Amino acid sequence: MQTAFRGRSWVFGDSIDTDMITPGKYLAIIEPKGLAEHLLEGKDPEFPQKVKPGDILVVGQNFGCGSSREHAVAAMKGVPIACVVGESFARIFYRNALNLGLPILEAPGVTKIVQNNDEVEVDLTKGTVRNARTGQSVKGVPLTEKAVELLEAGGLVNIVRKKLHARGAGQHAMAPLPEHADHRTD
Repeated sequence: MQTAFRGRSWVFGDSIDTDMITPGKYLAIIEPKGLAEHLLEGKDPEFPQKVKPGDILVVGQNFGCGSSREHAVAAMKGVPIACVVGESFARIFYRNALNLGLPILEAPGVTKIVQNNDEVEVDLTKGTVRNARTGQSVKGVPLTEKAVELLEAGGLVNIVRKKLHARGAGQHAMAPLPEHADHRTD
C-alpha cells in the first residue's frame, strides 16, 4: 500500500463544508467519477476541470464540516485525489475518508508552508508534509496501523468482506452484482 505521495497542491481555506465539496443538487449521483465532475465547485466552479489524478488537496481547519455525506469523499476518489492534508478535519469527514479508502493526514501548520501548484511530498506513516519548492516541512499526526489497514483494503467494506470470506460466510458477500442489476433503478 502506498503511504507516501508526491503531487501538485491545491490549497483551500478553513471550514469548507460538504456542500461546497459536493453541492447538494448532485447527491443523486453515486458514482465517484460522476461526483468528481462537481468536486469543490461550490468553492471554485472551475476546479473540476483543473484538478488532475495524483493532485494533493491541502486544506485549512475544519475541512468537511456540515453533513455526514460520503459523497464528498467519493468525489475525491473519483478524480482520484492522491491524498488530503489538512490543518484539521470534521471528525465525520475524517472517518468517512478512512472508511472509503481515501488517504488523509492531519498536519497543523500545513497551509502556512504550501501554496497552489507547489510540489508536495506527504508521508502518512511518518506524518510529514514537505514542500519540495521551498524545502519547508511540518509534522502532523501519523496514521495508525489500523488506519493504514483500512487504506490498504480500500476501505471498511472491503475489510468486512475479507473477514466474512475468511470465516466462510463470504460466498454471498463477495459475489458480484448480476449484469442486469441497475442500482439507479432497482
